[in-house]
Amino acid sequence: MLFHHIPLNSAESLPDNTALIDKTEEISYASLATRIKQISAGLIAAGLKRHERVGIYLPKSIPTVVSFFATSQAGGVFVPINPLLKVEQVSHILCDCNIAILITSSDRLKIVNSAFGKCRDLRTIVLIDQKEERPASPSSLQLLRWQQLLDAPAITVPETIDTDMAAILYTSGSTGKPKGVVLSHKNMVAGANSVARYLKICSDDRTLSVLPLSFDYGLNQVAKSLLKGATVKLMNYLFPKEVINQLERERITGLAGVPPLWIQLAQFSWPEGITKHLRYITNSGGTLPQSTLDTLRQSLPQTEIILMYGLTEAFRSTWLPADEIDQRPGSIGKAIPNAEVMVLRKDGTPCAPHEPGELVHRGSLVAMGYWNNREETAKRFKPLQHQAAGLPFPEIAVWSGDTVYRDEDNYFYFVGRQDDMLKSSGYRISPTEIEEVLYDSRLVGEAVAIGVPHPILGQGIVVIATPANGIKPSPKSLIAVCKGRLPAYMVPGAVVFQTSLPRNANGKIDRKKLATEFAETFQEE
Repeated sequence: MLFHHIPLNSAESLPDNTALIDKTEEISYASLATRIKQISAGLIAAGLKRHERVGIYLPKSIPTVVSFFATSQAGGVFVPINPLLKVEQVSHILCDCNIAILITSSDRLKIVNSAFGKCRDLRTIVLIDQKEERPASPSSLQLLRWQQLLDAPAITVPETIDTDMAAILYTSGSTGKPKGVVLSHKNMVAGANSVARYLKICSDDRTLSVLPLSFDYGLNQVAKSLLKGATVKLMNYLFPKEVINQLERERITGLAGVPPLWIQLAQFSWPEGITKHLRYITNSGGTLPQSTLDTLRQSLPQTEIILMYGLTEAFRSTWLPADEIDQRPGSIGKAIPNAEVMVLRKDGTPCAPHEPGELVHRGSLVAMGYWNNREETAKRFKPLQHQAAGLPFPEIAVWSGDTVYRDEDNYFYFVGRQDDMLKSSGYRISPTEIEEVLYDSRLVGEAVAIGVPHPILGQGIVVIATPANGIKPSPKSLIAVCKGRLPAYMVPGAVVFQTSLPRNANGKIDRKKLATEFAETFQEE
């Protein structure tokens, strides 16, 4: 089974079911399948070749979802680009994975137009809106409209197998630049099947999609729903209260969120009777505070709350059934179906129960590696030492970089990360990427970005810096620089200036000491 077969197969068995709802527009599975095939033919007619990358830089919408599956059927590789990203991050993605075709809107084209000179492989732009005037863009680029793709004649699609590339999802890297996680058709389908299985998704379900589709968690939520012929309501919300209103209005049965969203939603009064249709909610992207969990359980007494742990390199790894929350407080759960999760020492040997080690995931969900990055791939995707004797090729597992331990029943508990990556608003964030922007401003001599506990975001970002010689910048001036060049979730919540930064024994800036010193920064908010 291939990724685009997910909605196409559902269209054969449940053609009249509603597949997607976007604002007031609804589309059935039959119509969705037709549109996917039309756009697929249009992409091939536009010159898309097998395994070429198609960037999709759009807010959540029906054309966004159609673009994913149409690219897959056309033999291409779709690359969702978070609409919150600024031009520098978008430019990096376009160039890093050699985007050939970019699907976007006229408004977003204006944002990234300045980056096209660096993108040597980009040759075609597809605009989903129907404005008549040609927007400003290099004349060397082919400019097509969405309707032109829809009107393309049917064409034979290239042959694809399940180990071919299907998508590249970008996640912050430890070196500062986002890394492209390459996922095969097999990865994507296995992930949808696994999650649909333990969440017991069926065609009667109605899913509210509030997470970014560039986020593996958000993408999987849509895929597993379409796999079972369920309905997905697409939502780009501004205020948390809007989410609760949509849950009630659309009679939603399932909602996935990250801790900052759940912390905000827990502060509202939920409509009476909402648990009669809200069958389950899920959390991933960070630990849910116990107080928030308790409040949600009181507000939603008949709704199952499923706690999960995952990483882009393997979608999901563990899940905690709702009936185990009281018995195993603090647990991130057990291995999801069709995956094995282990706790290993540095030498690759298994840890004993309650002995901390690195979480290692093996199985069909393990990604193909990082795009065009052999060094980083070798660090995270490694063979297991203890495998069945006689295997001619070693199996590759993904090493998460997270320290966990397991109990005697193979339920896992998160301890912490082994690197300096931050986790805020459900996003993994490289401190180096923030620091590079600060250094480029010429306002600082030295700068460090750290993550400290935050009551809503999980971790809040604090910058500790020394001023550049002869300059007396204000915290507001540094925050303004970051707002201009970084997405909102990477902008520091606080900036502190010091005359010098502490060093460890190796002469490096002591991040751990600073994290301890500023741990209470956001606790009074």
